[in-house]
Amino acid sequence: MFHDTERGIMASTSSMSGNSNVHKQLRVETERTPDKNSKKDSTEREKTPEPSTSSVSPSGKQDSSERKRKFEPSEADIKAYKHKREKQEEERLKMQVLVSNFTEEQLNRYEMFRRAAFPRAAIKRLMQSITRTSVSHNVVIAMAGIAKVFVGEVVEEALDIMEKWKETGPIQPKHLREAVRRIRKRDSLSKPKKVLLNT
Repeated sequence: MFHDTERGIMASTSSMSGNSNVHKQLRVETERTPDKNSKKDSTEREKTPEPSTSSVSPSGKQDSSERKRKFEPSEADIKAYKHKREKQEEERLKMQVLVSNFTEEQLNRYEMFRRAAFPRAAIKRLMQSITRTSVSHNVVIAMAGIAKVFVGEVVEEALDIMEKWKETGPIQPKHLREAVRRIRKRDSLSKPKKVLLNT
């Protein structure tokens, strides 16, 4: 309301002859004497209290404290996490000591082992052809890792076979076949046999 009257006065003064003193005088008067309705609005604003954010119900406070308790880890969790971190750090230090003592040939072989990986696209294709369903990216990564571990076990067993047979040189297919046969035999012996109950 106050701004509307000020606009009207400014419009009427602009239509005058352009005397700047009159213009300034009217502006000062409007600033000094605001509208009565604007006074009422300001007093009403002062009387009406604004909703305070501090007046939260006690049940709301309890809910927030319960949520905090749920998300805070327990002392046992913290101890387990610290123990896990210490073990990982210990393993890392052991690996550093081991790698630093490698010969050049062993270091080259270790680097090749670290770099070697099955192509994930081929693993995904193989898994999808067997399962006839779509396979997620994480499952493909896990299967590629398992396949690498399996190949490592086969190669290790093949090297042991070569040593037993007192043969030298690169690993041959007969060593790999014998290694796979022995691993399967060992795994079948470790698995519990199914007992059929006659009812």
